[in-house]
Amino acid sequence: MSDKPIINPHLAILCGVLAVSFSALFVRLSSAPPLIIATYRLLFTFLAMAPYSLWRHRRELAEMGGRELLLAAISGAFLALHFATWFTSLNYTTIASSVVLVTTQPIFVVIGSYILFRERVSRIGMIGGAVAMLGSFIIGAGDFRLGMTAFFGDLLALLAAILVSGYMIIGRKLRSSVSLPAYTFVVYGSSAMVLVLISAFCRLPFAPYPAQDWLLFLGLALVCTVGGHTIFNWVIRYVPASTVSVSILGESLGAILWGAIFLREMPGWRQIVGGSVIFAGLYLFTRGAARRGAKA
Repeated sequence: MSDKPIINPHLAILCGVLAVSFSALFVRLSSAPPLIIATYRLLFTFLAMAPYSLWRHRRELAEMGGRELLLAAISGAFLALHFATWFTSLNYTTIASSVVLVTTQPIFVVIGSYILFRERVSRIGMIGGAVAMLGSFIIGAGDFRLGMTAFFGDLLALLAAILVSGYMIIGRKLRSSVSLPAYTFVVYGSSAMVLVLISAFCRLPFAPYPAQDWLLFLGLALVCTVGGHTIFNWVIRYVPASTVSVSILGESLGAILWGAIFLREMPGWRQIVGGSVIFAGLYLFTRGAARRGAKA
């Protein structure tokens, strides 16, 4: 298996960011409960990709060790809980607040990477992380003034950021030794299984839903997950998890744009100020990570 990427990883990241930017819009357009939306997103993704993995990469799947299978399954659980909490947050707060807060994930990726792998970040990177968290507090304080409903949605979005960080960190570790089809087969399969079990436990109906909902489920699976998260899973073998996390900032800009165009949901001034502070902080973080990488 060659270590040379077949396409430019940075171009791939841009394509992935464009694909995932539709996630929040598709969720808001669906009439199904958030857990059901998340369940069908991962279930359809798994069903779309499983045949290829079993046909061309079954030997690699069979050669995965117990530790690798366990870590991939845990990564899938993190992804499942991320979608469950983030999709639910969109029922309580605005697209702007939710997607901006969920993009604070690089901060938690750095914390987790330091704890697990002793990956350090420069002083300017730490300052950037603190600035980004300040921006999240600005948004949270503004939404708290609007009522506990919006504030609760903000907390769910932050929790979703923490959960997806676990998914990114484990992916970075496994993708150095496990092929993309084998990795995604276990991750998406375990993620879909977790969501099916949670939805069944909550006694949510798996059907019937309008035709539009089924199209949105497919869009979330094929466009946002296969065309987005799967690209990130491929790229993460060649670049640090923190770099991918920061690049995904573009998702929030796209999501806010689609929300304004299709839902007439314009961000308020606190969201604009808080989001700008978050982006400024994460820009500093990116510069810090780049400097440390250059020194290394």
